Amino acid sequence: MSLITSLPSLRAMPLRSLRSLTGTGRRPPHRPADGPGGHRDEEVLLDVPDARLAPVLVAAAEGDHGPAAALLAATRATSGWEHRDRYLTRLAAFALSRDEWLSGWLAASPHDPDALLLAAGLAVLRAWDSPARAELLREIGPLVEAAADGDPRDPVPWRIALDHARGVHATHTDFETLWEQALRRSPWHYGCHVAALRYLSVQWHGSHRECFDFAEQAADDAPPGSLVRALPVRAAFAYLVGGGQPAAGRERIDGAADRAVALSAGYRPGDALLAEIRNLLVYVLVSRERWAEAVEQFRLIGPDVTSFPWARLSDDPLGRFLELRGAARLLAAPGGARRDRTGRARGRGHYA
Repeated sequence: MSLITSLPSLRAMPLRSLRSLTGTGRRPPHRPADGPGGHRDEEVLLDVPDARLAPVLVAAAEGDHGPAAALLAATRATSGWEHRDRYLTRLAAFALSRDEWLSGWLAASPHDPDALLLAAGLAVLRAWDSPARAELLREIGPLVEAAADGDPRDPVPWRIALDHARGVHATHTDFETLWEQALRRSPWHYGCHVAALRYLSVQWHGSHRECFDFAEQAADDAPPGSLVRALPVRAAFAYLVGGGQPAAGRERIDGAADRAVALSAGYRPGDALLAEIRNLLVYVLVSRERWAEAVEQFRLIGPDVTSFPWARLSDDPLGRFLELRGAARLLAAPGGARRDRTGRARGRGHYA
């Protein structure tokens, strides 16, 4: 099967990876306690693996691929595509520096769809940071195709294919072909939507307007509880860090934050599936000086911080997170901020 085949055109609308275990559990320099009911700064950790992933990474570090195989097979058996994509991303990042266990897995089971998926994810990740990115990505096209052939139900290979297509500067027509294949497998897979949003970003093949249009339409169409309902907050983040003017995009940024706040409220505190979205959300809330809402999201995040988006903003992502958490708590306190006409708390400076 070829990843790029002749398929019907998409409906007329705009088009709708990472840290290894060595970065897990990094502690910041000692800081004072952050207040009653919260986690002390020294309790906050970066990219902590969840209870299912942690023993898998330990086993992989010892050269045993069995737990990784069992974990990915379980996500496939239960169609847990969001968890599958998240675990795949973490395992590929770990294999970036320690891949002996993956080599052993492929040698023992060369046609295992989970091993093939991980091999493709790792290959794309390795090529991505090279100055010869596009050339290297073209060379690994067969690995991506093999992953897509592994399980016809699985959308995650198509998320990898979409990232691959962006890196080789695929045309809109070719990208839309891959996008349709992803939708056929899982219409609301968050990772595929993020891949499409990246393709549409101003840094690649689109614009801020296209990003917002696509993200808002997808969020409107998504079912309750779907992670895609928070997609506009990623468009807002791209706008804020990509040269967009906050005043000009204020309404869309606030709307994106409102959607993500509503989604976050439906998930338990510390839920790993929402971790990255909540970290993105607090950045956007802080950028809009919505201090009280930011404090609530910091509470829901708890002690587990994700590298993204903070590594995009600072060489010390955990320190940046803690700095903004402290600022939000200070400015949300009585007398810590003034109120604008919308009733939102506004501080005396721009902290994002």
